Amino acid sequence: MKERIVTIRVPDHSSAQVGGLALLVSLFSFFYYFQHNGLLLYGDAVAHINIARRVFDSQTPGLLQLGTVWLPLPHLLTIPFIISNALWQNGAGGSFPSMIAYVFGVVGIFRLVRVLLHPRIESPTTTAAAVGAWTAAVVYGANPNLIYMQTTAMTESLYLCLFIWAVVFFAEFIGAPQTGDPRANVSLTRCAWCLAGAELTRYDGWFLAGAMGATIFVIASMRWRNSEKNDLTLRRSAAKFLLGIAIVPVFWLAYNRAIYGSALEFATGQYSATGIEQRVGAPNPALHNAGVAALYFLKSAQLNMADGNWGRFWLAAALVTSVLAVWKLRRRAMPLFFLWVPLVFYALSIAYGSVPIHVYTWWPFATFNQRYGLQLLPMFAISAGLLTAYISQVTSAGRHAGKLLAPLLALIVASYASVWNAKPLCLQEAQKNWDLRYPLNAAMQRIVSHLPRHSRYLMDLSEHVGIMEQAGIPLRQVVNNENRRQWKHPIDPDGLWERTLADPSRYVDFVIAFDGDAVDQHVNKSKLTDLTEIHASGQPPARIFSTRTLPNQSR
Repeated sequence: MKERIVTIRVPDHSSAQVGGLALLVSLFSFFYYFQHNGLLLYGDAVAHINIARRVFDSQTPGLLQLGTVWLPLPHLLTIPFIISNALWQNGAGGSFPSMIAYVFGVVGIFRLVRVLLHPRIESPTTTAAAVGAWTAAVVYGANPNLIYMQTTAMTESLYLCLFIWAVVFFAEFIGAPQTGDPRANVSLTRCAWCLAGAELTRYDGWFLAGAMGATIFVIASMRWRNSEKNDLTLRRSAAKFLLGIAIVPVFWLAYNRAIYGSALEFATGQYSATGIEQRVGAPNPALHNAGVAALYFLKSAQLNMADGNWGRFWLAAALVTSVLAVWKLRRRAMPLFFLWVPLVFYALSIAYGSVPIHVYTWWPFATFNQRYGLQLLPMFAISAGLLTAYISQVTSAGRHAGKLLAPLLALIVASYASVWNAKPLCLQEAQKNWDLRYPLNAAMQRIVSHLPRHSRYLMDLSEHVGIMEQAGIPLRQVVNNENRRQWKHPIDPDGLWERTLADPSRYVDFVIAFDGDAVDQHVNKSKLTDLTEIHASGQPPARIFSTRTLPNQSR
Protein backbone atom coordinates (compact mmCIF):
# COMPACT_ATOMS: atom_id res chain seq x y z
CA MET A 1 0.00 0.00 0.00
CA LYS A 2 1.46 3.28 -1.11
CA GLU A 3 2.01 5.95 1.49
CA ARG A 4 0.18 9.12 0.62
CA ILE A 5 1.92 12.36 1.42
CA VAL A 6 -0.33 15.33 2.11
CA THR A 7 1.12 18.81 1.90
CA ILE A 8 -0.52 21.36 4.15
CA ARG A 9 0.02 24.97 3.25
CA VAL A 10 0.14 27.26 6.24
CA PRO A 11 -1.85 30.43 5.60
CA ASP A 12 0.26 33.54 5.27
CA HIS A 13 -1.15 36.34 7.39
CA SER A 14 1.68 38.76 6.73
CA SER A 15 -0.43 41.21 4.74
CA ALA A 16 -3.05 41.27 7.49
CA GLN A 17 -0.34 41.92 10.07
CA VAL A 18 1.06 44.77 8.00
CA GLY A 19 -2.41 46.21 7.58
CA GLY A 20 -3.12 45.92 11.30
CA LEU A 21 0.05 47.80 12.23
CA ALA A 22 -0.68 50.46 9.62
CA LEU A 23 -4.17 50.86 11.05
CA LEU A 24 -2.75 51.43 14.53
CA VAL A 25 -0.35 54.08 13.19
CA SER A 26 -3.18 55.73 11.28
CA LEU A 27 -5.51 55.85 14.28
CA PHE A 28 -2.84 57.05 16.70
CA SER A 29 -1.74 59.85 14.38
CA PHE A 30 -5.34 60.81 13.68
CA PHE A 31 -6.15 61.23 17.37
CA TYR A 32 -2.91 63.14 17.91
CA TYR A 33 -3.53 65.66 15.12
CA PHE A 34 -7.22 65.83 15.98
CA GLN A 35 -6.34 66.84 19.54
CA HIS A 36 -3.84 69.40 18.21
CA ASN A 37 -6.29 70.90 15.67
CA GLY A 38 -4.24 69.70 12.71
CA LEU A 39 -6.90 68.26 10.41
CA LEU A 40 -7.98 71.52 8.76
CA LEU A 41 -4.69 73.40 8.53
CA TYR A 42 -4.60 73.17 4.73
CA GLY A 43 -7.03 75.49 2.98
CA ASP A 44 -7.36 72.85 0.28
CA ALA A 45 -8.47 70.29 2.89
CA VAL A 46 -11.27 72.64 3.96
CA ALA A 47 -12.24 73.14 0.32
CA HIS A 48 -12.31 69.38 -0.40
CA ILE A 49 -14.63 68.73 2.53
CA ASN A 50 -17.01 71.50 1.57
CA ILE A 51 -17.14 70.54 -2.09
CA ALA A 52 -18.33 67.14 -0.94
CA ARG A 53 -20.75 68.73 1.52
CA ARG A 54 -22.44 71.01 -0.97
CA VAL A 55 -23.48 68.04 -3.12
CA PHE A 56 -26.31 67.53 -0.64
CA ASP A 57 -26.15 70.72 1.46
CA SER A 58 -26.73 73.61 -0.94
CA GLN A 59 -29.36 75.91 -2.38
CA THR A 60 -28.86 73.94 -5.60
CA PRO A 61 -27.71 70.44 -4.51
CA GLY A 62 -26.54 67.84 -6.99
CA LEU A 63 -23.47 66.37 -8.62
CA LEU A 64 -22.75 69.57 -10.51
CA GLN A 65 -21.65 71.00 -7.15
CA LEU A 66 -18.49 68.91 -7.56
CA GLY A 67 -17.16 71.69 -9.77
CA THR A 68 -14.46 71.43 -12.40
CA VAL A 69 -10.88 71.89 -11.17
CA TRP A 70 -10.52 69.02 -8.73
CA LEU A 71 -11.37 65.52 -9.88
CA PRO A 72 -14.47 64.02 -8.24
CA LEU A 73 -13.51 60.69 -6.63
CA PRO A 74 -12.10 62.06 -3.33
CA HIS A 75 -15.21 64.17 -2.82
CA LEU A 76 -17.59 61.32 -3.65
CA LEU A 77 -15.80 59.07 -1.15
CA THR A 78 -16.00 61.78 1.51
CA ILE A 79 -19.75 62.41 1.24
CA PRO A 80 -20.91 59.50 3.48
CA PHE A 81 -18.59 60.64 6.28
CA ILE A 82 -19.69 64.30 6.39
CA ILE A 83 -23.43 63.82 6.49
CA SER A 84 -22.84 64.23 10.20
CA ASN A 85 -22.56 67.93 11.06
CA ALA A 86 -19.94 67.19 13.72
CA LEU A 87 -17.66 65.26 11.33
CA TRP A 88 -18.10 68.05 8.79
CA GLN A 89 -17.16 70.82 11.21
CA ASN A 90 -14.17 69.15 12.85
CA GLY A 91 -12.79 67.79 9.57
CA ALA A 92 -12.71 64.16 10.70
CA GLY A 93 -15.12 63.12 7.96
CA GLY A 94 -12.54 64.12 5.36
CA SER A 95 -9.81 62.18 7.17
CA PHE A 96 -11.42 58.75 7.00
CA PRO A 97 -11.00 58.10 3.23
CA SER A 98 -7.36 59.19 3.47
CA MET A 99 -6.74 56.93 6.46
CA ILE A 100 -8.27 53.91 4.77
CA ALA A 101 -6.19 54.60 1.67
CA TYR A 102 -3.05 54.89 3.82
CA VAL A 103 -3.59 51.42 5.28
CA PHE A 104 -4.17 49.87 1.86
CA GLY A 105 -1.16 51.77 0.51
CA VAL A 106 1.14 50.25 3.15
CA VAL A 107 -0.19 46.78 2.36
CA GLY A 108 0.29 47.49 -1.36
CA ILE A 109 3.97 48.40 -0.86
CA PHE A 110 4.46 45.17 1.11
CA ARG A 111 2.83 43.13 -1.61
CA LEU A 112 4.70 44.86 -4.44
CA VAL A 113 8.10 43.80 -3.09
CA ARG A 114 6.88 40.22 -2.73
CA VAL A 115 5.44 40.23 -6.25
CA LEU A 116 8.66 41.62 -7.73
CA LEU A 117 10.68 38.88 -6.07
CA HIS A 118 8.05 36.13 -6.36
CA PRO A 119 5.51 36.71 -9.16
CA ARG A 120 3.34 33.86 -7.91
CA ILE A 121 2.18 35.49 -4.71
CA GLU A 122 0.84 32.21 -3.33
CA SER A 123 4.26 30.56 -3.62
CA PRO A 124 6.44 30.23 -0.49
CA THR A 125 8.20 33.48 0.32
CA THR A 126 11.89 33.39 1.18
CA THR A 127 13.20 35.02 4.30
CA ALA A 128 15.00 37.62 2.20
CA ALA A 129 11.80 38.58 0.38
CA ALA A 130 9.85 38.74 3.63
CA VAL A 131 12.46 40.99 5.25
CA GLY A 132 12.54 43.19 2.17
CA ALA A 133 8.75 43.50 2.05
CA TRP A 134 8.56 44.45 5.72
CA THR A 135 11.34 47.00 5.28
CA ALA A 136 9.54 48.64 2.35
CA ALA A 137 6.26 48.74 4.28
CA VAL A 138 7.96 50.38 7.26
CA VAL A 139 9.71 52.99 5.10
CA TYR A 140 6.43 53.90 3.43
CA GLY A 141 4.16 53.72 6.47
CA ALA A 142 6.51 55.46 8.90
CA ASN A 143 7.18 58.49 6.73
CA PRO A 144 6.34 61.49 8.97
CA ASN A 145 4.97 63.63 6.13
CA LEU A 146 2.66 60.89 4.88
CA ILE A 147 1.54 60.13 8.43
CA TYR A 148 0.35 63.71 8.75
CA MET A 149 -1.17 63.96 5.27
CA GLN A 150 -3.25 60.81 5.77
CA THR A 151 -5.06 62.47 8.67
CA THR A 152 -6.35 65.25 6.39
CA ALA A 153 -8.81 65.53 3.52
CA MET A 154 -5.96 66.09 1.06
CA THR A 155 -5.75 63.72 -1.92
CA GLU A 156 -2.15 62.48 -1.58
CA SER A 157 -2.91 59.36 0.47
CA LEU A 158 -5.74 58.20 -1.79
CA TYR A 159 -3.80 58.78 -4.98
CA LEU A 160 -0.68 57.01 -3.69
CA CYS A 161 -2.78 54.00 -2.72
CA LEU A 162 -4.30 53.71 -6.20
CA PHE A 163 -0.90 54.37 -7.81
CA ILE A 164 0.76 51.62 -5.77
CA TRP A 165 -1.91 49.02 -6.42
CA ALA A 166 -1.93 49.80 -10.14
CA VAL A 167 1.80 48.98 -10.15
CA VAL A 168 1.19 45.86 -8.04
CA PHE A 169 -1.31 44.45 -10.52
CA PHE A 170 0.89 45.45 -13.44
CA ALA A 171 3.75 43.54 -11.79
CA GLU A 172 1.53 40.48 -11.43
CA PHE A 173 0.60 40.74 -15.09
CA ILE A 174 4.25 41.00 -16.16
CA GLY A 175 5.31 38.17 -13.87
CA ALA A 176 2.70 35.74 -15.18
CA PRO A 177 3.56 33.29 -17.98
CA GLN A 178 3.06 34.76 -21.44
CA THR A 179 0.42 32.22 -22.32
CA GLY A 180 -1.99 29.98 -20.49
CA ASP A 181 -2.38 31.91 -17.22
CA PRO A 182 -5.83 33.48 -16.89
CA ARG A 183 -4.70 35.31 -13.75
CA ALA A 184 -2.63 37.62 -15.94
CA ASN A 185 -5.81 38.95 -17.53
CA VAL A 186 -7.43 39.32 -14.11
CA SER A 187 -4.45 41.34 -12.92
CA LEU A 188 -4.64 43.52 -16.01
CA THR A 189 -8.32 44.24 -15.34
CA ARG A 190 -7.59 45.13 -11.73
CA CYS A 191 -4.77 47.38 -12.87
CA ALA A 192 -7.20 49.21 -15.15
CA TRP A 193 -9.64 49.74 -12.27
CA CYS A 194 -6.90 51.20 -10.08
CA LEU A 195 -5.72 53.45 -12.89
CA ALA A 196 -9.26 54.67 -13.50
CA GLY A 197 -9.52 55.50 -9.80
CA ALA A 198 -6.19 57.32 -9.92
CA GLU A 199 -7.38 59.28 -12.98
CA LEU A 200 -10.48 60.33 -11.03
CA THR A 201 -8.34 61.46 -8.09
CA ARG A 202 -5.44 63.52 -9.47
CA TYR A 203 -4.23 64.55 -12.89
CA ASP A 204 -1.01 62.68 -12.11
CA GLY A 205 -3.10 59.60 -12.83
CA TRP A 206 -3.70 60.68 -16.42
CA PHE A 207 0.03 60.74 -17.08
CA LEU A 208 0.53 57.41 -15.30
CA ALA A 209 -2.32 55.83 -17.28
CA GLY A 210 -0.79 57.08 -20.52
CA ALA A 211 2.57 55.53 -19.65
CA MET A 212 1.04 52.20 -18.63
CA GLY A 213 -1.36 52.19 -21.56
CA ALA A 214 1.47 52.68 -24.04
CA THR A 215 3.42 49.86 -22.37
CA ILE A 216 0.48 47.46 -22.44
CA PHE A 217 -0.17 48.29 -26.08
CA VAL A 218 3.44 47.46 -27.01
CA ILE A 219 3.47 44.26 -24.92
CA ALA A 220 0.18 43.02 -26.33
CA SER A 221 1.28 43.80 -29.90
CA MET A 222 4.57 41.95 -29.50
CA ARG A 223 3.05 38.90 -27.82
CA TRP A 224 0.24 38.65 -30.34
CA ARG A 225 2.56 39.11 -33.33
CA ASN A 226 5.21 36.67 -32.09
CA SER A 227 2.80 33.98 -31.00
CA GLU A 228 2.36 30.99 -33.31
CA LYS A 229 -1.28 30.96 -32.38
CA ASN A 230 -3.00 34.32 -32.02
CA ASP A 231 -3.61 35.01 -28.33
CA LEU A 232 -7.07 36.49 -28.69
CA THR A 233 -7.63 36.49 -24.93
CA LEU A 234 -4.65 38.77 -24.34
CA ARG A 235 -5.65 40.97 -27.24
CA ARG A 236 -9.17 41.40 -25.87
CA SER A 237 -7.89 42.06 -22.34
CA ALA A 238 -5.48 44.68 -23.61
CA ALA A 239 -8.25 46.35 -25.61
CA LYS A 240 -10.51 46.44 -22.54
CA PHE A 241 -7.63 47.83 -20.49
CA LEU A 242 -6.97 50.65 -22.94
CA LEU A 243 -10.66 51.44 -23.27
CA GLY A 244 -11.09 51.47 -19.48
CA ILE A 245 -8.30 53.94 -18.81
CA ALA A 246 -9.33 56.16 -21.75
CA ILE A 247 -12.91 56.60 -20.56
CA VAL A 248 -12.06 58.78 -17.56
CA PRO A 249 -10.20 61.60 -19.38
CA VAL A 250 -12.75 61.56 -22.19
CA PHE A 251 -15.57 61.77 -19.66
CA TRP A 252 -13.94 64.67 -17.79
CA LEU A 253 -13.22 66.61 -20.97
CA ALA A 254 -16.78 66.06 -22.19
CA TYR A 255 -18.19 67.08 -18.80
CA ASN A 256 -16.20 70.32 -18.82
CA ARG A 257 -17.22 71.05 -22.40
CA ALA A 258 -20.91 70.41 -21.77
CA ILE A 259 -21.20 72.21 -18.43
CA TYR A 260 -18.59 74.97 -18.60
CA GLY A 261 -18.32 75.54 -22.34
CA SER A 262 -14.64 74.53 -22.53
CA ALA A 263 -13.16 71.05 -22.42
CA LEU A 264 -10.09 72.52 -20.69
CA GLU A 265 -11.95 74.60 -18.10
CA PHE A 266 -10.23 72.62 -15.32
CA ALA A 267 -6.84 73.66 -16.70
CA THR A 268 -7.46 77.24 -17.82
CA GLY A 269 -10.48 78.48 -15.86
CA GLN A 270 -10.70 80.97 -13.02
CA TYR A 271 -9.99 78.43 -10.30
CA SER A 272 -7.38 76.38 -12.16
CA ALA A 273 -3.69 76.41 -11.27
CA THR A 274 -3.12 78.82 -14.14
CA GLY A 275 -5.86 81.14 -12.94
CA ILE A 276 -4.58 81.08 -9.36
CA GLU A 277 -1.02 81.77 -10.50
CA GLN A 278 -2.21 84.79 -12.45
CA ARG A 279 -3.96 86.18 -9.36
CA VAL A 280 -1.39 85.26 -6.72
CA GLY A 281 1.79 85.62 -8.75
CA ALA A 282 3.90 83.14 -6.75
CA PRO A 283 7.45 82.99 -8.14
CA ASN A 284 8.33 79.90 -10.15
CA PRO A 285 12.11 79.35 -10.19
CA ALA A 286 11.74 76.61 -12.80
CA LEU A 287 9.38 78.33 -15.21
CA HIS A 288 9.84 77.00 -18.78
CA ASN A 289 12.81 74.87 -17.69
CA ALA A 290 11.96 71.19 -17.23
CA GLY A 291 15.49 70.32 -16.11
CA VAL A 292 15.44 72.82 -13.24
CA ALA A 293 11.87 71.75 -12.42
CA ALA A 294 13.03 68.13 -12.11
CA LEU A 295 15.76 69.23 -9.68
CA TYR A 296 13.25 71.11 -7.52
CA PHE A 297 10.93 68.12 -7.49
CA LEU A 298 13.75 65.74 -6.54
CA LYS A 299 14.83 68.11 -3.78
CA SER A 300 11.29 68.23 -2.49
CA ALA A 301 11.14 64.42 -2.55
CA GLN A 302 14.42 64.19 -0.64
CA LEU A 303 13.26 66.66 2.00
CA ASN A 304 10.18 64.52 2.58
CA MET A 305 12.55 61.70 3.50
CA ALA A 306 15.17 63.51 5.58
CA ASP A 307 16.05 66.98 6.79
CA GLY A 308 18.89 68.85 5.10
CA ASN A 309 21.02 66.98 2.57
CA TRP A 310 20.60 63.47 3.97
CA GLY A 311 17.84 62.81 1.48
CA ARG A 312 20.49 62.42 -1.22
CA PHE A 313 21.20 58.93 0.11
CA TRP A 314 17.60 57.96 -0.62
CA LEU A 315 17.89 59.18 -4.18
CA ALA A 316 21.18 57.34 -4.63
CA ALA A 317 19.64 54.16 -3.20
CA ALA A 318 16.69 54.44 -5.60
CA LEU A 319 18.99 54.83 -8.61
CA VAL A 320 21.21 51.93 -7.54
CA THR A 321 18.19 49.73 -6.93
CA SER A 322 16.74 50.50 -10.35
CA VAL A 323 19.96 49.39 -12.04
CA LEU A 324 20.30 46.35 -9.79
CA ALA A 325 16.70 45.32 -10.42
CA VAL A 326 17.18 45.41 -14.18
CA TRP A 327 20.18 43.10 -13.79
CA LYS A 328 18.51 40.64 -11.42
CA LEU A 329 14.82 40.81 -12.34
CA ARG A 330 15.16 41.41 -16.09
CA ARG A 331 11.72 41.85 -17.58
CA ARG A 332 10.04 41.78 -14.16
CA ALA A 333 11.82 45.02 -13.23
CA MET A 334 9.59 46.96 -15.63
CA PRO A 335 7.02 47.97 -12.96
CA LEU A 336 9.74 49.78 -11.04
CA PHE A 337 10.09 52.37 -13.76
CA PHE A 338 6.47 53.44 -13.33
CA LEU A 339 7.44 54.54 -9.82
CA TRP A 340 9.66 57.16 -11.53
CA VAL A 341 6.76 58.53 -13.59
CA PRO A 342 5.99 61.32 -11.05
CA LEU A 343 9.43 62.80 -11.76
CA VAL A 344 8.57 63.31 -15.43
CA PHE A 345 5.03 64.50 -14.72
CA TYR A 346 6.04 67.11 -12.16
CA ALA A 347 9.04 68.29 -14.15
CA LEU A 348 6.64 69.16 -16.97
CA SER A 349 3.91 70.48 -14.65
CA ILE A 350 6.25 72.76 -12.73
CA ALA A 351 7.90 74.10 -15.86
CA TYR A 352 4.80 74.52 -18.01
CA GLY A 353 1.72 73.89 -15.84
CA SER A 354 1.71 76.71 -13.26
CA VAL A 355 2.37 74.49 -10.23
CA PRO A 356 5.62 75.78 -8.69
CA ILE A 357 7.45 73.98 -5.90
CA HIS A 358 9.46 75.94 -3.34
CA VAL A 359 12.00 74.28 -1.05
CA TYR A 360 13.48 76.11 1.89
CA THR A 361 17.09 75.31 0.90
CA TRP A 362 16.86 76.93 -2.56
CA TRP A 363 15.50 80.21 -3.87
CA PRO A 364 12.97 81.57 -2.99
CA PHE A 365 13.83 79.85 0.32
CA ALA A 366 10.26 78.98 1.24
CA THR A 367 8.05 75.90 1.54
CA PHE A 368 5.28 75.63 -1.02
CA ASN A 369 3.67 72.50 -2.53
CA GLN A 370 6.17 70.44 -0.56
CA ARG A 371 3.66 67.59 -0.49
CA TYR A 372 4.21 66.93 -4.20
CA GLY A 373 7.53 65.28 -3.32
CA LEU A 374 5.63 62.47 -1.59
CA GLN A 375 4.89 61.01 -5.01
CA LEU A 376 8.39 59.47 -5.02
CA LEU A 377 7.90 57.86 -1.60
CA PRO A 378 6.81 54.52 -3.16
CA MET A 379 10.05 54.44 -5.16
CA PHE A 380 12.15 55.13 -2.07
CA ALA A 381 10.26 52.51 -0.04
CA ILE A 382 10.55 49.81 -2.71
CA SER A 383 14.25 50.61 -3.13
CA ALA A 384 14.89 50.11 0.58
CA GLY A 385 12.93 46.85 0.50
CA LEU A 386 14.72 45.42 -2.54
CA LEU A 387 18.15 46.42 -1.24
CA THR A 388 17.36 44.72 2.06
CA ALA A 389 16.26 41.58 0.23
CA TYR A 390 19.35 41.52 -2.00
CA ILE A 391 21.68 42.00 0.95
CA SER A 392 19.99 39.13 2.76
CA GLN A 393 20.30 36.90 -0.30
CA VAL A 394 24.04 37.43 -0.83
CA THR A 395 25.06 36.94 2.80
CA SER A 396 24.82 33.17 3.13
CA ALA A 397 21.08 32.95 3.50
CA GLY A 398 21.07 35.91 5.81
CA ARG A 399 23.58 34.69 8.43
CA HIS A 400 25.70 37.82 8.08
CA ALA A 401 22.94 40.12 6.90
CA GLY A 402 22.81 41.99 10.19
CA LYS A 403 26.22 43.56 9.71
CA LEU A 404 25.33 44.79 6.23
CA LEU A 405 21.75 45.75 6.99
CA ALA A 406 22.61 47.79 10.06
CA PRO A 407 23.81 50.86 8.10
CA LEU A 408 20.65 50.79 5.94
CA LEU A 409 18.36 50.50 8.95
CA ALA A 410 20.34 53.24 10.71
CA LEU A 411 19.81 55.49 7.69
CA ILE A 412 16.05 54.89 7.83
CA VAL A 413 15.86 55.67 11.54
CA ALA A 414 18.15 58.71 11.31
CA SER A 415 16.30 60.09 8.30
CA TYR A 416 12.89 59.99 9.88
CA ALA A 417 14.21 61.15 13.25
CA SER A 418 15.61 64.24 11.52
CA VAL A 419 12.21 64.93 9.94
CA TRP A 420 10.38 64.61 13.26
CA ASN A 421 13.00 66.76 14.96
CA ALA A 422 12.64 69.56 12.40
CA LYS A 423 8.85 69.00 12.09
CA PRO A 424 7.49 67.44 8.87
CA LEU A 425 7.61 69.97 6.04
CA CYS A 426 4.05 69.17 4.94
CA LEU A 427 2.91 70.03 8.46
CA GLN A 428 5.00 73.21 8.46
CA GLU A 429 3.47 74.27 5.16
CA ALA A 430 -0.03 73.53 6.44
CA GLN A 431 0.54 75.57 9.61
CA LYS A 432 1.78 78.55 7.60
CA ASN A 433 -1.32 78.23 5.45
CA TRP A 434 -3.45 78.22 8.59
CA ASP A 435 -1.63 81.16 10.16
CA LEU A 436 -2.37 83.23 7.06
CA ARG A 437 -6.08 82.38 7.02
CA TYR A 438 -6.88 82.16 10.71
CA PRO A 439 -7.05 85.81 11.90
CA LEU A 440 -9.59 86.92 9.29
CA ASN A 441 -11.58 83.69 9.37
CA ALA A 442 -11.73 83.66 13.17
CA ALA A 443 -12.89 87.28 13.33
CA MET A 444 -15.56 86.65 10.70
CA GLN A 445 -16.65 83.45 12.41
CA ARG A 446 -17.16 85.20 15.75
CA ILE A 447 -19.37 87.84 14.16
CA VAL A 448 -21.38 85.40 12.04
CA SER A 449 -21.92 83.12 15.04
CA HIS A 450 -23.73 85.96 16.85
CA LEU A 451 -26.10 86.71 13.97
CA PRO A 452 -29.58 85.13 14.01
CA ARG A 453 -29.12 81.40 13.57
CA HIS A 454 -31.36 80.87 10.56
CA SER A 455 -30.17 83.88 8.60
CA ARG A 456 -29.43 83.57 4.91
CA TYR A 457 -26.20 84.88 3.42
CA LEU A 458 -24.73 85.92 0.10
CA MET A 459 -21.06 85.04 -0.08
CA ASP A 460 -18.37 83.87 -2.48
CA LEU A 461 -17.28 80.58 -0.87
CA SER A 462 -14.30 79.90 -3.11
CA GLU A 463 -11.73 81.26 -0.63
CA HIS A 464 -13.38 81.38 2.79
CA VAL A 465 -15.85 78.50 3.00
CA GLY A 466 -14.27 77.49 6.32
CA ILE A 467 -16.00 80.42 8.01
CA MET A 468 -19.42 78.86 7.53
CA GLU A 469 -18.12 75.38 8.31
CA GLN A 470 -16.61 76.42 11.64
CA ALA A 471 -19.63 78.54 12.52
CA GLY A 472 -21.87 75.53 11.89
CA ILE A 473 -24.00 77.31 9.32
CA PRO A 474 -25.38 74.87 6.71
CA LEU A 475 -24.33 75.71 3.18
CA ARG A 476 -27.97 75.67 2.09
CA GLN A 477 -28.29 78.97 3.97
CA VAL A 478 -25.60 80.55 1.80
CA VAL A 479 -26.20 81.73 -1.76
CA ASN A 480 -22.79 81.37 -3.38
CA ASN A 481 -21.00 81.32 -6.72
CA GLU A 482 -21.91 77.67 -7.35
CA ASN A 483 -25.67 78.36 -7.19
CA ARG A 484 -26.06 78.92 -10.90
CA ARG A 485 -26.45 76.94 -14.10
CA GLN A 486 -22.83 76.69 -15.14
CA TRP A 487 -23.67 75.93 -18.74
CA LYS A 488 -25.10 79.44 -19.15
CA HIS A 489 -22.31 81.74 -20.34
CA PRO A 490 -21.04 84.21 -19.43
CA ILE A 491 -23.82 84.80 -16.88
CA ASP A 492 -27.13 83.20 -16.03
CA PRO A 493 -29.75 85.96 -15.57
CA ASP A 494 -32.22 83.44 -14.18
CA GLY A 495 -29.71 81.79 -11.86
CA LEU A 496 -30.02 82.19 -8.09
CA TRP A 497 -26.49 83.61 -7.82
CA GLU A 498 -27.06 86.37 -10.37
CA ARG A 499 -30.55 87.19 -9.08
CA THR A 500 -29.25 87.54 -5.54
CA LEU A 501 -26.36 89.76 -6.63
CA ALA A 502 -28.84 92.02 -8.40
CA ASP A 503 -31.36 92.17 -5.56
CA PRO A 504 -29.86 90.75 -2.35
CA SER A 505 -32.65 91.98 -0.06
CA ARG A 506 -35.08 89.64 -1.83
CA TYR A 507 -33.15 86.47 -1.09
CA VAL A 508 -30.76 86.92 1.87
CA ASP A 509 -30.44 88.67 5.20
CA PHE A 510 -26.71 89.43 5.14
CA VAL A 511 -24.04 89.94 2.50
CA ILE A 512 -20.39 89.06 3.15
CA ALA A 513 -17.90 90.60 0.74
CA PHE A 514 -14.12 90.28 0.63
CA ASP A 515 -12.23 93.04 -1.14
CA GLY A 516 -12.01 92.14 -4.83
CA ASP A 517 -14.11 88.97 -4.77
CA ALA A 518 -17.19 88.34 -6.93
CA VAL A 519 -19.63 89.63 -4.34
CA ASP A 520 -17.64 92.81 -3.76
CA GLN A 521 -17.44 93.49 -7.49
CA HIS A 522 -20.96 92.62 -8.60
CA VAL A 523 -23.47 92.91 -5.74
CA ASN A 524 -25.98 95.75 -5.84
CA LYS A 525 -25.01 97.76 -2.74
CA SER A 526 -27.58 100.50 -3.15
CA LYS A 527 -29.90 99.13 -0.46
CA LEU A 528 -27.33 97.54 1.84
CA THR A 529 -26.42 98.70 5.33
CA ASP A 530 -22.74 98.41 6.19
CA LEU A 531 -22.53 96.62 9.56
CA THR A 532 -18.82 96.09 10.06
CA GLU A 533 -15.46 95.93 8.33
CA ILE A 534 -12.69 93.52 9.34
CA HIS A 535 -8.97 93.81 8.63
CA ALA A 536 -6.34 91.10 9.09
CA SER A 537 -2.68 91.10 8.13
CA GLY A 538 -2.02 89.46 4.77
CA GLN A 539 -5.71 89.14 3.89
CA PRO A 540 -8.10 91.43 1.95
CA PRO A 541 -10.50 93.38 4.18
CA ALA A 542 -13.96 91.90 4.62
CA ARG A 543 -17.29 93.62 5.14
CA ILE A 544 -20.66 92.44 6.36
CA PHE A 545 -23.80 94.15 5.13
CA SER A 546 -27.39 93.88 6.25
CA THR A 547 -30.08 93.78 3.59
CA ARG A 548 -32.48 95.61 5.96
CA THR A 549 -34.73 92.58 6.07
CA LEU A 550 -35.93 90.95 9.23
CA PRO A 551 -34.08 87.74 10.06
CA ASN A 552 -35.91 84.63 8.90
CA GLN A 553 -38.09 86.69 6.54
CA SER A 554 -39.72 84.40 4.04
CA ARG A 555 -38.68 84.66 0.44
